[in-house]
Amino acid sequence: SLTQSRHSRHLGACAAALARFGRGDSGDIGDSGDSSDIGDSSDIGDLAVAAEQLRVARRELGRVTGQVGAEEVLDIIFRDFCVGK
Repeated sequence: SLTQSRHSRHLGACAAALARFGRGDSGDIGDSGDSSDIGDSSDIGDLAVAAEQLRVARRELGRVTGQVGAEEVLDIIFRDFCVGK
């Protein structure tokens, strides 16, 4: 059914984002063992990428469970209801 295919698509996207996070595509956060590089700009970049992967996973899971964020509600309002399009 349409709902099942939509859920499958969103769960697949969630799993892919979590896999990217788990594979370390977001970097090896905290594995260096050397505290001298804490605050290094590459660490900040790695954390940003890791956070983005988790954010994507949460968003996709939220689309299945019905939890929609304020940003998505505003996107829908402006896309569907704004005059002048």
